[in-house]
Amino acid sequence: MNKFAGIAGKITGSLVISLYYQPLLASQAQSQSLPYSDDASALGIMEISLKDIVTPNIGFQGALQGAGTPNQAGIGGFLPLSIGENNVFFVDVLANANFADFDDYSSIINTNVAGTTISTSSRLGYRWLNDDRSWMFGVNAGYDSRPMNTGDSNQPVTFYQKDRFFQQVAAGFEAVNNDWDFNAYALVPVGTSEYVLNNYFSRDSNGDLRLGRHTGGALSTYGLDVGYQLADNLLASVGYYYQKGDQITAADGSGVDLSLSYEAIPDLIFGANLSYDEAFETRVSGTITYRFNNYKNESVKKKVYSTPVLAALSDTIDHRDVRVHDKGTPKCGASCVANAQAQKTGVTSYVSEAVQCTAAAAQGGVDPVSDAICAARVAGNKP
Repeated sequence: MNKFAGIAGKITGSLVISLYYQPLLASQAQSQSLPYSDDASALGIMEISLKDIVTPNIGFQGALQGAGTPNQAGIGGFLPLSIGENNVFFVDVLANANFADFDDYSSIINTNVAGTTISTSSRLGYRWLNDDRSWMFGVNAGYDSRPMNTGDSNQPVTFYQKDRFFQQVAAGFEAVNNDWDFNAYALVPVGTSEYVLNNYFSRDSNGDLRLGRHTGGALSTYGLDVGYQLADNLLASVGYYYQKGDQITAADGSGVDLSLSYEAIPDLIFGANLSYDEAFETRVSGTITYRFNNYKNESVKKKVYSTPVLAALSDTIDHRDVRVHDKGTPKCGASCVANAQAQKTGVTSYVSEAVQCTAAAAQGGVDPVSDAICAARVAGNKP
């Protein structure tokens, strides 16, 4: 409960700060806001050139850890490559520093993610408006990478922690009008998608010492989000996703997520997210995004901020993280004890690891075992 309270506190704090400063910025926000309308001619957007509103932007983003995703913060940018009368061809890139998980609260289930690594995400996309500019549609595809350092796990003794590298390809489709926001996406791991992350010692139900290993894998995720504009600066969405892991780290199943996005001032957006699936159970996280846009003049700026269809043309794309899940698998039980005693002479190269293992076991609340038994188990199960 304290873990969820701490995370919820961080999210709530961000929203409270934004609400506190909102009155000070009321006049600015009002001057940049127009009533929403699906009538493009009433808003005067038919005469706007997309070259005036689709401009390069750069900014920063951050997120608290979620279901298979890390604590992170970084920079991102949107670059239009070609702008037509009603369409834009663009590239959208991110680079994030991934930080360690909160204490005793793994983002991937069992093993704590350690900091710090740099993940990347790139999307090549095409967006277009329909004839009366009441809808924006878009398609995109790209590549994401995630190096991951690992630390301790939820077992008394963890050793042979490994640093791993995951990657995926992604594709998406989006449709936005001034009330609704639809986003379909697919994240598919490529290359080696499953690794041994660490070895561990634990006790079984009979009190016998057991050696096991945690295996981590990137998840395939397929999802659809449906959002509705509750107010000029408030978007609520509900989503469904299906995730699938490899044979060892299987986390197959469906999940749901709820999110709320609040634009405190133009281009500064705070988000709160809640998700649930059987593998990760309930996860709460928060996000922040800011982009520096450079519009031609105040008139164009007002129309963009009051018309989600136009703003969506240069929005950053969602769902960019490589999601990782791990699973513990016992590899050696009580029967190893007798075997270890018979293998004493064959484990001399692991004596130092055995001594460290035994000391760690004592500190972790597990009864120490003989150096020979510990070494034999490590020798026979080293990844």
